[in-house]
Amino acid sequence: MAARFIQRILKQLGLNAARDASPESTALAGSTLKAKVNTTPAASRAYSSGNQKVTLIPGDGIGPEISAAVQKIFTAANVPIEWEAVDVTPVRGPDGRFGIPQAAIDSVNTNKIGLKGPLMTPVGKGHRSLNLALRKEFNLYANVRPCRSLAGYKTLYDDVDVVTIRENTEGEYSGIEHEIVDGVVQSIKLITEEASKRVAEYAFQYAKNNNRKKVTVVHKANIMRMSDGLFLRCARDMAQKYPEIHFEERYLDTVCLNMVQNPGKYDVLVMPNLYGDILSDMCAGLVGGLGLTPSGNMGLNGALFESVHGTAPDIAGKDLANPTALLLSAVMMLRHMGLNAHADKIEHAAFETIKEGKYLTGDLGGRAKCSEFTNEICSKL
Repeated sequence: MAARFIQRILKQLGLNAARDASPESTALAGSTLKAKVNTTPAASRAYSSGNQKVTLIPGDGIGPEISAAVQKIFTAANVPIEWEAVDVTPVRGPDGRFGIPQAAIDSVNTNKIGLKGPLMTPVGKGHRSLNLALRKEFNLYANVRPCRSLAGYKTLYDDVDVVTIRENTEGEYSGIEHEIVDGVVQSIKLITEEASKRVAEYAFQYAKNNNRKKVTVVHKANIMRMSDGLFLRCARDMAQKYPEIHFEERYLDTVCLNMVQNPGKYDVLVMPNLYGDILSDMCAGLVGGLGLTPSGNMGLNGALFESVHGTAPDIAGKDLANPTALLLSAVMMLRHMGLNAHADKIEHAAFETIKEGKYLTGDLGGRAKCSEFTNEICSKL
């Protein structure tokens, strides 16, 4: 009975139990994984010439405003891409659950790359997180979030330069929950060797490609010996293949403590899903908040870049939003596409605008409108 239950879970997640796989199919799966898992420089070759179509998901609340700001800046910088805007307003499926419209799914599957504004998930039974649905739909297995101090915007820390890499498809966010009896519920934390190896390899390859010196695996294997223990073992195994990258293991609580004391202790951090969700927001707080933090989700067959702040419905439509997070995420996207010169130019213009401090939005301590902040960046291009 237990075996059937586990098989059912694995089937729901698109996985096959190892005992059901032949040696030939297992070997093939391993070679396929090795061939597909890659980081931005290799992925960029397909986009290095001509105009590339990019799926744009404006999002909810302030999403359309900041998306329009990014589009305007890209036009000013003559970025050779074509936007394909899609609506991801949930539609009811045959099972009664709300999900992503097929047209949006087809667009991302065709273009292989997208930019997404903030999305709101309605609270209530029958609704699930659209962000989570997008990650699962497109197998976006690694969330990458660079957190770097910005000159001219003062926080408690001056030299933060940390990258969090989060496993994005399983862990506590697998969505496997049930009620045992009235008043007692159980949530299953799913950790697989395949997903753990995949994100560990991405982290080490990212460090190598971006001249990073150290990778820290964040875990609680002292408590969750089997689940986090498996994740830790996969990270250790992968570290053996990258001897030029310094590798260390740290408990989650220790990393949180050290991060607020001295962020300079860390470089690239890789961790399971829930830990990454918490720690990446914490790191964003060190440099000024989610409004200044870019984010990218890397998948086997594409990538989706996004702003990770909320929809801010209270200021929606008032020209008060800060487009920096979505803009810097779009800069990450350009580097992923191999358009490094355009990325550098836009990033420099944005950083100079923030450094000068003349046109800062309200969340950054200024009084400028979103349009004024955007126009100032465009003037520097």
